Amino acid sequence: MEFDFAVITDHARFLASGVGVSLLLAVLSGATSLATGFIVALLRLYGPPWLKPAVVLYIDSMRAIPVLVVLVWTFFALPIVTGLTMPPFFAALLGLTIHLAAYAAEIVRAGIESVRPGQTRAALALGMSRSQILLRIVLPQAIVRMLPAFGSLLSITIKDTAIASVIAVPELMRQSETVAGQSFQPIEVYTFAMLVYFAMLFPVTRGVDLFYRRVAHLGRS
Repeated sequence: MEFDFAVITDHARFLASGVGVSLLLAVLSGATSLATGFIVALLRLYGPPWLKPAVVLYIDSMRAIPVLVVLVWTFFALPIVTGLTMPPFFAALLGLTIHLAAYAAEIVRAGIESVRPGQTRAALALGMSRSQILLRIVLPQAIVRMLPAFGSLLSITIKDTAIASVIAVPELMRQSETVAGQSFQPIEVYTFAMLVYFAMLFPVTRGVDLFYRRVAHLGRS
């Protein structure tokens, strides 16, 4: 069997556009899911009691439903329910955010609860408010402890962008499928796609790990 990777150079611009869309979708969905997950975690920990069951239901349901189902429902069913039609990219962004925010919320909750409660009691004894304790004592330690889990979540986010190909988002996997179908060279095209995903993911995982090693002492108490 002979391999001809000229198909990659012949469609370099087309595939590069897919890489750009994948990176943009990963960055935006990563940022929105972290921000949403942070809010959801705070509502679960410090929100009114009547709201907590709904928050727990959201977290548990999103962790139980495959991301593929969430994306397909967001793109095909949500417009029927709401009457709001979204382009594939924004449907993917919304679906990934809704799905990944549940995991981010659990990471944030676990990080906050890992800080010893004795520190909170001591701060209350000194007259600090709950918000001051959270911002000045709990979160600085908790965020450092969350870094390894956040790195894993970011890796999952990048990989999950490939699933957006099922709703016609022109990211790397979608563009690769198009080139493979037109050129009848799936081995070369999909091997290239696999290497590109590795090139995007490996620096992220190693970078987060190295950064965590430098700042890990800040999360110890």
